[in-house]
Parts: sequence; C-alpha cells; structure tokens
Amino acid sequence: MDLERLILDAPRRYTPYQAARAADVPMELATRFWRAMGFPDIGQSRALTDGDVIALRRLAGLVESGLISEPMAIQVARSTGQTTARLAGWQMDTFLENLTQSIEPGMTRADVAYPLVELLLPELEQFLVYVWRRQLAAVTGRVVQAAEDTEITSGRLAVGFADLVGFTRLSRRLEEEELGTLVESFENTCSDLIAGFGGRVIKTLGDEILYVTEDPATAAEIALSLVETLAKEDSIPALRVGMAFGTVTSRMGDVFGTTVNLASRLTSIAPKDAVLVDGEFAVALEQNGGVVPPSVCASVDGLDEHQAAGSAEHRFHLQPMWRRPVRGLGLVEPWLLSRHVHDL
Repeated sequence: MDLERLILDAPRRYTPYQAARAADVPMELATRFWRAMGFPDIGQSRALTDGDVIALRRLAGLVESGLISEPMAIQVARSTGQTTARLAGWQMDTFLENLTQSIEPGMTRADVAYPLVELLLPELEQFLVYVWRRQLAAVTGRVVQAAEDTEITSGRLAVGFADLVGFTRLSRRLEEEELGTLVESFENTCSDLIAGFGGRVIKTLGDEILYVTEDPATAAEIALSLVETLAKEDSIPALRVGMAFGTVTSRMGDVFGTTVNLASRLTSIAPKDAVLVDGEFAVALEQNGGVVPPSVCASVDGLDEHQAAGSAEHRFHLQPMWRRPVRGLGLVEPWLLSRHVHDL
C-alpha cells in the first residue's frame, strides 16, 4: 500500500525472526517489545522494516548498557505505544475526515490522502518531537524540585475529577456528530483552563477529566473556575467536581491509589455545579491560609483593620456536609467548597 509505505518510509522486508536476528536481540525479547508497543503477533509475515530493526537494537542496547533494566524497557515500549496509538488515531481521524470529505469522481480516499499525508507527515513529526521535549523538560523540573523540596517528596498530590452531570442520558438523544462536538468542547475547555493554572491533565474519559496539582489551593481554584466557566456554556451540561489530597502512586503517566478513588467517589455524590473535597484537602487549604477561619465565617462584625485585611486574603469557603458511607472507603465527611465572598 503506497500510503503505508510513505508513512513507514521503508519497505517491509523482515519476518519477526529475521528482524530479531538482524538487531541481535533474542526472539523472546523482541516479541515482548513488539507486544508491549501494542502490535499483534504477525507469525512469519514479512511485515517489518529497517526502522523496526533499528528500534529493537536501540531499546535492547539501553538494557545491555545498564542504563535501564529489561522490565523498564518493556514499560517504555508499552507507555510509548499506548500514548502514540491514541495520538495517531486522533490525528488520522481528524485530518483525513476533514480533508478528504470531497472526493472527485474516479478517485479513492487513498488517492486524496496520499498528498495530504506527504505534506503533513514531516511537520507533525517535528511538532511531536518538540512537544515531547517540552513535556520532558517540565516533568524533569518537577522531579528535581521534588527531590530538593521535603514538602513534596512525600508524593502527596491534590487530585481532581470533573464530571458532566446527566451525560449518559444526553448521549442517547444526540447524534454522533453532536456528541463528538460536545465532548471535544468539554475536553478543550477543561484542558486549557487546567494547564493555564499550572495543573496537569492525567486523562480524559469522554464526560470526565482527571487532573492533579502539587498545591491544593491551585486545585481548588481550577475546580471552581471549571464550574464557573462551563456554567456559561449553554451547550454543555452542568459540571460537578470531587477532590482529595493525599499520597498517590504514579505509573506510566497515570495516578492510582486511595486518594484517586476518593476523589472519584466524591464526584459521584457532588451536587451539580458544585465542588466537594475530603477532610485532608480541607485541612491543607486551612494550613496554607486559603480558607476563611470559622471565627471569621461566623461574624465579620467587630474586626479591627488588620483582621479585616487578613480575612480579605482568604479565597475559599468550606462548609461541612453530612457524613456518608462511600463504597470501598467507609464513612467520609465531604466539604462543600466555594469562593469566599468579600462583603466588608
């Protein structure tokens, strides 16, 4: 296929065994690398190229040099494969769908796609490398900072889930194109806002987005801004957000653990256009001075000038909710997070 040959930039000439031998890599390890990248077993078909041989040699060379272990090399292959598979799928769906809608009589979709891919491929390749380097620099900076900052080395993060209310019912009424537009608008709006405040989007799941920050106050600002921003969008359903603060396990770009599960559970019980946080999150906000103290909430009368100025610095207000059982986590006391209204 001409289009495939253009993308691979090399003819298919090796069976898996021949590629492994050419790369001087054991067949078993080559198979594990191939599967980890997300590709199916191909038997003895001549489906591999010189590029596959070079990639095998490089990955195996990292193991042989002692820079990474074999299990780590498998993780590198798997995480890269999963990430780029989603990226490639989105890019081809977007570009080919939009750019090959009008096909002249007598031409196939491949005929139209070939010159487009030929023009786009080098530009997308360079942009991918640029973004990867930028992301790698950002992650490296956070890792180095964490190693030097005793407050961050505990691995404690603020985890937020934002979820569209009634999305399942709405999806039954919308056409596929309308549903796709809604999801794209939701993801774009949330991702831009989260990034703008310095948070990190971990993943999107259609009607839900998961993000993290090192600072609970930043996570709180993101959550309230998400609710306020999407409330202005008539085409997008109401939003609810659940957040928790605590230790998380990070692996292959994802986050796991009780803190993540708790944030998800709080989202499921949050009212629409509201933000719920757990007790640890509430304590963390109080410790950094972002929450109005109970004594100030009770009455602002009689405050001297210094106290009044101090209360004006508080950004958030917390209201305790009824304790309730949460599946798999026992009794939880959620707190309703809102903005502090300065009425002095």
